[in-house]
Amino acid sequence: MMTSSHPDLSDIHHGDWVDRRLPAAWRPYTRLARLDRPVGIWLTLFPCWAALIQASRGLPDLGELVIFSLGALLMRSAGSTVNDIADRNFDAHVERTRFRPLASGDIGTLQAFVFLAAELMLAASLLFFLTPYTRLIAISVLPLVFVYPLCKRITHWPQAVLSAAFNWGMLMAWAEIAGHIPAGAVLMWAGAIAWQIGYDTVYAYVDVRDDTRLGLKSTAILFGRRGKMWIGLFYALAVAAWSIGGWLLEMSPPYAIGMLVIAAHLAWQTRRIDLARPDLNYRLFLANILTGVLLAGTAMSGTW
Repeated sequence: MMTSSHPDLSDIHHGDWVDRRLPAAWRPYTRLARLDRPVGIWLTLFPCWAALIQASRGLPDLGELVIFSLGALLMRSAGSTVNDIADRNFDAHVERTRFRPLASGDIGTLQAFVFLAAELMLAASLLFFLTPYTRLIAISVLPLVFVYPLCKRITHWPQAVLSAAFNWGMLMAWAEIAGHIPAGAVLMWAGAIAWQIGYDTVYAYVDVRDDTRLGLKSTAILFGRRGKMWIGLFYALAVAAWSIGGWLLEMSPPYAIGMLVIAAHLAWQTRRIDLARPDLNYRLFLANILTGVLLAGTAMSGTW
């Protein structure tokens, strides 16, 4: 199990483009929305794009692509704001998060709530461009968004709740384009959940020492020294669910080749994991942007 934190893994890197290019008043809100750390945005977008491609049987309509991309950006930002509000007292004592705007006192809780309301209003405005059925599916994710920050206090599986919410856009894509959510689409979503539990566990090992000291829970704490085995298992479940889901969605043969590439990439990640090296684990977490790219590309190949 990891026994030390790494100072270079701090969430906030002072002197970056936020500090250099944005007015001082904008900086805390930019960081609160995680716009300075867009990895989470990409990890939300690529599975959603994959679902749009599968549901459209090819390139999705530009308008739908824009609406779903903006929705993923706004809801990911809103989720991050909710998380920081709930964890503001814990974040101040964790090496990776101690410079976040609320933890460091750059902004107050009331300001964060006002910003959250603005994010949710902007996200809600996108619903006017969607069908009533898709709006219902979209609203259904809100309990997960608000419950997630509390999960790390009561369960070792907060990553499961986060990943269900994170990838909700996949279900919305099918609801909007097809008017229903087939079993294959649900399996694709389940695969994305398993994938995220895997890579979020890799990420959670960065905070094991601080989380344990603060009495918080995570899959990394639950798995302990067996983490590498469990992460590999969840990656294997992801590939299996995506493979079966693609078959149910009648993806063409090139889809199977894409799945083999994804399986090889995730196997490489699993082999490289070293629970005692948070710097390496963080880089492997970032490597899942490529997994998302491969998933969207595989979905496209499956429509040929």
